[in-house]
Parts: sequence; C-alpha cells; structure tokens
Amino acid sequence: MKVIELDKTREFTEGGMKRFFLVEDSPFFKIINFNLAAGATFPVHSHDLDGQLSIQVLQGDGFFLGAEGTEIAAKTGDILISEIREPHGVRAASDMRLVVTIAPPI
Repeated sequence: MKVIELDKTREFTEGGMKRFFLVEDSPFFKIINFNLAAGATFPVHSHDLDGQLSIQVLQGDGFFLGAEGTEIAAKTGDILISEIREPHGVRAASDMRLVVTIAPPI
C-alpha cells in the first residue's frame, strides 16, 4: 500500500500548469496531479491508443474541453471519464487542481 499526500503538491505557476507524477511505476495505470493557475489551459489533445482516462477536479472550477469546441462546466468534485482517443483538455477559471488517471499507462 502507498499513501500520497496531495497537499504537498499544492503549487501553482502564475498563468501556467504544474505537473506531479503520483504513480508512474504501475503497469496498470498512471496517476498525475495537474495544478492549473486561473486562466491556464491544458490544450485539447488525444492519444492514438486504446484505454480510458478520468479527470477529477479536486479544487476550483473551469471547463472540461473536447472536440469541436466542446466545453463542459467543471467544478470541485466533478469527474470526466473518456476514451484516451477522445479529444480532451481543461481550462481553469480559478486555480484548479486535477487528478488524472490513465489506464493502461501511457
């Protein structure tokens, strides 16, 4: 078992994004903490492989982004689940903390 203290990754870069790999040695999944400062965007992208991902909002609010300009309001406690091949991204309206899980890991 392993405990990760997310409060230790509560860092923001003005206008940007910080990334912390929480689990990167598992053959089954990868967990990443992204902290987006207010106004920052994690650009819409996709990965050419099979699998799924989840994006959980730990703090803040903004929008989940998708193909063709799709925007879905996102707030603390919301979780987006999608195929890895499906375009996905996030835009932060306020300082926003996310936990992304990718299975299988990329």
